[in-house]
Amino acid sequence: MKKLLPKIVFVLLAILLVIFIRSYGLTDYLTISFVKENQALLNTYYLQQPILTTLSFFLVYIVVTALSLPGAVVMTLAAGALFGLVKGTIIVSFASTIGATLAFLSSRYLFRESISQKFKNSLDSINQGIKKDGAFYLFTLRLIPAFPFFIINLVMGITQISLVKYYLVSQIGMLAGTIVYVNAGLQLSQINSAKEILSFNLLSAFILLGFFPLVMKKAIDFILARRVFSKFKRPKTIDYNMVVIGAGSAGLVTAYISAAVKARVALIEKHKMGGDCLNTGCVPSKAIIKSAKLAHQMKNAEKYGLNSVAPEIDFTKVMERVHKIIKQIEPHDSVERYTNLGVECIQGAAKILSPWEVEVNGRILTTKSITIATGASPLIPNLPGLDKITPLTSENLWQLKALPKKMIILGGGPIGCEMAQSFKRLGSQVTQIEMNDRLMANEDREVSQFIEERFRSEGINLLVNHRAIEIQLIDGVKILITEHMGQKYQNEFDEILIAVGRQANIRGFGAEDLGIRLRENKTIEANEYLQTNYPNIYVCGDVTGPYQLTHTASHQAWFCSVNALFGKIKKFKVDYSVIPWATYTDPEIASVGLNEQRARLAGIEYELTTYGIDDLDRAIADSEDHGMVRVLTKPGTDQILGATIVGQHASDLLLEFITAMKHGIGLNKILGTIHIYPTMGEANKFLAGNWKRKQTSETVFKLLKRFHEWGRS
Repeated sequence: MKKLLPKIVFVLLAILLVIFIRSYGLTDYLTISFVKENQALLNTYYLQQPILTTLSFFLVYIVVTALSLPGAVVMTLAAGALFGLVKGTIIVSFASTIGATLAFLSSRYLFRESISQKFKNSLDSINQGIKKDGAFYLFTLRLIPAFPFFIINLVMGITQISLVKYYLVSQIGMLAGTIVYVNAGLQLSQINSAKEILSFNLLSAFILLGFFPLVMKKAIDFILARRVFSKFKRPKTIDYNMVVIGAGSAGLVTAYISAAVKARVALIEKHKMGGDCLNTGCVPSKAIIKSAKLAHQMKNAEKYGLNSVAPEIDFTKVMERVHKIIKQIEPHDSVERYTNLGVECIQGAAKILSPWEVEVNGRILTTKSITIATGASPLIPNLPGLDKITPLTSENLWQLKALPKKMIILGGGPIGCEMAQSFKRLGSQVTQIEMNDRLMANEDREVSQFIEERFRSEGINLLVNHRAIEIQLIDGVKILITEHMGQKYQNEFDEILIAVGRQANIRGFGAEDLGIRLRENKTIEANEYLQTNYPNIYVCGDVTGPYQLTHTASHQAWFCSVNALFGKIKKFKVDYSVIPWATYTDPEIASVGLNEQRARLAGIEYELTTYGIDDLDRAIADSEDHGMVRVLTKPGTDQILGATIVGQHASDLLLEFITAMKHGIGLNKILGTIHIYPTMGEANKFLAGNWKRKQTSETVFKLLKRFHEWGRS
């Protein structure tokens, strides 16, 4: 309350001032008729007291503008009649800008803090735009007098635009309109209303003037592009509309869309079509997860009323199945398929020579646009002794011929967790080591605890808060030394899987020679249209981020292809508002939007609703009655801010929340949707029911109880 008191006093004083002005009819003096009737008197007074008249006029103008009172237009006309074009323009220019800036500061003082807390996500994106193009848009709006300036003052006050920038841009932007109105005031005797000044022709001229900055921005972009391109000579002929480097998910979709709209496309891949997802990531990992899950179910068949059996695991056959599945899916990403779609597929190492030239196999391809989709590779830490062995990564894991007896998984993220559980279920003695204090550190702590309990119950030796410091070879035995709370521990192993993250593939294809900019995290920098610092070179997928997910790479690819091919007509900003992801442990973890942890870090207010899947009929029938649904909503509404599901088929169950968030559907609509019984999908409806019950106060229930008691009387 102490914090609010000064603001309340400020608002009350402003209201009292407005009431005083209106009560005494002071706004009646701010009409064209009054000024015209008293023009001679005003001129006489100005001749007698020029300094006092000028100062009084200046201060009154500031007050009128700061309080957003009607009359600024009339005062501008009066300035022309009293002071002439030059002096009138100077007075009005400074007074209007100072008044607007005071209104701007008032808005910032009264509203920015509360609005920032309530709408932080939306305001963050607005402030990013303001930081980049705020001066340009403010200048454009200031050029159009028909646009209510008081709205500009209030709205801009909420943003993070600097005070100095706001003042200077406002003064320059309003100057053209000020000159027009002051000049009109020179013929005040012939003007009967402000509408006569704002004629159709004059308004049209102002609107066209408003488009001037847009034209200038295009011109500036053109000049900047010319500067970037200046050290390169553009080929006389262009053979391709698009050359794509990398045939993973991002590159394949970029090539597919480009070819679908009949562009001439070349797709260059130095290894295998399909990239990591098909060959070393999503597909093989899900294949081995399925084999491991079945082995686990066989060992625990008694919970289904069957006799448990110890499966005879032939690891060679398991890996043969993995590679068979890769081969089965391979045609979806094959050279043959994409060639039939109209894409020219080239195997070889690409090198960008210029913004329009890519060399591959000694051949130079000339192209209008280039898309970099080179993906990422496993991050190998600088761990002493690691060079003495051949560590496993997500790339070479699938070449294993024998099941490791003792296996260490270094890393507690999605890849580490999926493989730790799978290899334990297939028969390895697994030790999983995580430097943080818990697994899955991006998820809420309750989710991490749930997975950790499951892992420990399955016999995984889980070591959190352990830092790997060295690998030693002692008498041919491989040992990882870890440190925990100042103590060192020895962990023996046959194989170690490094799963501590992935790094963007930014070298080896000419990006460094061209000077393509990188971010601090060593990913390729891109703007909201996925352009690099070369306007015709685009980037998508893991090499740029911010999400290293197959479906996000495909999502970005659409923007790359459409913006590159049709950007001169219309460009689209990439949309990251609803990005889902899943970890395919057993049970699965699937998330979209905010969780509690991310909401707190972002300072976003939320309401949490949960539902325990142990209560769900279908889950009980399947003996899979474990897990949870956690949904964050905007306080006081059913708007979904984010959802996390832990349970069987969580990645499938999440689709309902993804759709709801994407299309603005709230929990009320989910509650009102018929869900088939018995299905796992009912968990989402029961979650919505829990939310609904929380919205109804105990007072309402007491009233309902009395109503029904009255009905029985």
